[in-house]
Amino acid sequence: MTLPTLFVPHGGGPCFFMNPGAEPDPMWRPMHDYLAGLIDSLPERPRAILMVSGHWEEAAVTLHHGDGQPLLYDYHGFPAHTYALQWPASGAPDVATRAGELLAQAGFATGMEQTRGWDHGVFIPMMVAVPGADIPVAQMSLRRSLDPAEHLAIGRALAPLRDEGVLILGSGMSFHNLRERGSRVTPATDRWDAALADAATDPDPAGRMARLADWESLPEARYAHPREEHLLPLMVAAGAGGEDPARVDWRGEVLGWTVSAYRFG
Repeated sequence: MTLPTLFVPHGGGPCFFMNPGAEPDPMWRPMHDYLAGLIDSLPERPRAILMVSGHWEEAAVTLHHGDGQPLLYDYHGFPAHTYALQWPASGAPDVATRAGELLAQAGFATGMEQTRGWDHGVFIPMMVAVPGADIPVAQMSLRRSLDPAEHLAIGRALAPLRDEGVLILGSGMSFHNLRERGSRVTPATDRWDAALADAATDPDPAGRMARLADWESLPEARYAHPREEHLLPLMVAAGAGGEDPARVDWRGEVLGWTVSAYRFG
């Protein structure tokens, strides 16, 4: 069974867990519910997840080889209880090793890491999607170059993992401009979301890759991403998706932004 690849929004800080024991804020509830149904939506339950977050960059692609990680509470100004959240999943050092082999075969230099905690781009959405913490995870960094074509190629190199029971999961935000937060979605966020969706779901795989590599030419691109680290996990997911069909998997509104998730395969 070949698993799809996914790009999902991870929200803002610990957004789903602001009130202990309570439901998420209504604004975040649709995104929460999408993430909560993510694993059941797959053709089979993955044996492991390879996750790339918009919150980790290194000069070379770097992979966690730890068997379980502490959590890195890399957000600021939130309630004290959000710095004690736990998600005690196992690591997946075998997946990290295999991913490193595939990347090396494709000509990418890789690094190994064993002590850095899982950042909130990993554990916050995973606390919702895998509340039992019973799927092992290996985290992979972005390249600090933030070159979209390189990240598409990284995804292509990792594609064999899809046939090995590993879910390749990009975690970011399709819109991420923290200076633009309000109570209503602006026309500019809608224009960006429509343009990105048209590129990411292009039925011609070659056209899709070319348009994503040239994402800066899309309408409102730099308004949506003054810096593109939250968009690059999409490139990894799309690259790993290869020639498979692509679709918008979820769309919603948060913080005055239109935000989308994508599925390839």
